[in-house]
Amino acid sequence: MTVTTTPSTPATGRDRQPPRRSHGAHRHGPVLLLLAVAVVTVVSVLPVLYVVMRAWEVGWSTAAGLVFRPRVWRLLVNTLSIAATVGVLATVVATTGAWLVERTDLPGRRLWNVLLTLPYAVPAFVAGYSWVSLFPKVSGFWGAVLVLTLSYYPLVYLPVAAALRNMDPALEEVSRSLGFGRRRSFVQVILPSLRPALLGGALLVVLHLLAEFGTFAFLNYATFTTAIFDQYTVAFNGAAAAMLALVLLVLCVAVLALEMLVRGFARYDTIRRGGNVRAERVRLGRAAPFVTLGLVAFSLVALGVPFGSLIYWLSIGRSASLPVAELLRTLTATAGLGIGGAVVAVFFALMLVIYALRYGGIGALLADRLPYMIHAMPGLVVGLAFVFFAVRFAMPLYQSAALLIAAYAILFLPLAQAPIRGVLAQIPRDLEEVAQSMGRGPLAILWRITLPLALPGVGAGFALVCMKVMNELTATLVLRPTGVETLATMVWEHTTNARYAASAPYAMLLILISGVPVYLLTMRSAMRGDEGAT
Repeated sequence: MTVTTTPSTPATGRDRQPPRRSHGAHRHGPVLLLLAVAVVTVVSVLPVLYVVMRAWEVGWSTAAGLVFRPRVWRLLVNTLSIAATVGVLATVVATTGAWLVERTDLPGRRLWNVLLTLPYAVPAFVAGYSWVSLFPKVSGFWGAVLVLTLSYYPLVYLPVAAALRNMDPALEEVSRSLGFGRRRSFVQVILPSLRPALLGGALLVVLHLLAEFGTFAFLNYATFTTAIFDQYTVAFNGAAAAMLALVLLVLCVAVLALEMLVRGFARYDTIRRGGNVRAERVRLGRAAPFVTLGLVAFSLVALGVPFGSLIYWLSIGRSASLPVAELLRTLTATAGLGIGGAVVAVFFALMLVIYALRYGGIGALLADRLPYMIHAMPGLVVGLAFVFFAVRFAMPLYQSAALLIAAYAILFLPLAQAPIRGVLAQIPRDLEEVAQSMGRGPLAILWRITLPLALPGVGAGFALVCMKVMNELTATLVLRPTGVETLATMVWEHTTNARYAASAPYAMLLILISGVPVYLLTMRSAMRGDEGAT
C-alpha cells in the first residue's frame, strides 16, 4: 500500500486573484505587500550583484581562470561530500528520534523531546571548538561529520516530529486492516507522508552546511566558506573570493532546484480530521531499557561534550577574575541585535508569505525562493556586499546597527518564512472574504484576523531568527559598529588565539540564552502533543 498523492492542479485565474474588494482596498492591499516584497527582493539581490560586479571588474577571462582551477574542484568535492553525508545522517538520526518520541511508549517522552532539540541551541562553531579543545584528533572530514550531524539534526527532527504528531492515524489503520505489518506500513505509508517534512528539514541542513564557517575552521576542513574567508583576510584577493562565492551561489541554486524536483507538486493530505485522535503507540517492551540507554549515550555525546568542555575550561580559569561588566555589555548588545533582527525578519517574512499565498504568480514564487538562496551564502559574503553598497551609495549606514540588522534579516528570513507559511496555509481564505464583505480594509484584516491567527507561526519564526542572529559570526565580524562586540565575536576572538578558558564564559552564556527560544518552542510543541492526546 502506498500513500495516494494528488497532483496539485494549476490554480485558475479566479483562484490566483485576490478576493473581490472595493477599489480602495484593492489598491492599498497589494501596494503594501508589493512594497515589502520589493524591499526584500532588492536587498536580497545585493549579494548576488556584488559577486557579479566583482567578476565584471576583473574581466571574464580572469574570472574563468579563477573558477576553473584544480583547487576549486577540490573545494567542490569537499563541500558536496560533507553536505551529502551530514544531510543523510542528520535525517536518519532525526527520523529515528522523532519516531521514538511521537510513536512509541518511550518513558519520559517530554524530557527526551527537549533533550533531542537542545543541541540546536549550541552554536555549531562552539561545538566544534569544544570537541577540538578536548579531543584534538577530532578533525578533518569525519570530525566535521560528527560535530555537524550532532549540531544540525534538530532541523530535521522538529518538522518530522510535528508531522508525526499531526498525521491522520486513519492512514495507518487502513494499512493495518489490509494486513500490512508495522514495518511495511512505516515504509509505504508513514515515510511517503513525511516526505515534505524530511525534504524541508534536509534542505535547511544542507543550506546551513553550505554557509558554515566556524566549525570547518576549527576542524581544519576546507570548504568554499573557509576558502572565501582566507582569500579575503589572508591573501587579500577579493576577486578570487568573489569567484568562489559565485560557484557557491550556483551550487545553492542547484540544491534548491533539486529539492523542488524531488518534492514535486504532489500534495500529501495527512492532517487528522474529525477530532484529536492519536495513533496507537508502539510498545517497546523489553527493548525499552536498551532504547533509553541508547538515547542517554547519544545525549551525552551531543550535549555532554560541549557542556563538559565549557565547564572544564571554566574551572581551569576560575582563578582569573570574571569580567562581569564586559559580559553584561556583550550580552546586552547580543540580545538587542537578536531582537532587532528577528522583528525585521518576521515582518518581511509575514508580508512575503501573505503575498505568495494570497496573490501567487511567478514574481511571488521567485521572491519567496530568493531568501533561501541568500540563506546558503556565507555571512562574510553578505556582509561584504552590504559594506560595498553602503560605502558607495549609503555612506551614513556604514558601520551602523541598522545595516547589521538588515543583513541579519536577509540571512535568516527563511527561518521565519517556514513556520509562518505553515500556519497561514491553514487559515481559510473565507474569513478574509467575509471581513472584506463587511467593509474592512486590508490593513484592518491583517491586524484583526490574519495576524492573530498567524501568531503561533510568527512566534516560532521570531524565536528561531533571534537565536540564529545571536549565534551569527562572520557577517557580524564585518558589519558590527566600532566598539560593539557580541558573544559570538568574543568567543571567536579568544578561541582563535587558543584562549579556551577566556572564551568559556561567553560561550556558556551564548548557549544559555540560545537555549531559551529552543526550550520554549519545544515545550510548546509538547503541550500541543499532550492536548492532541486528550
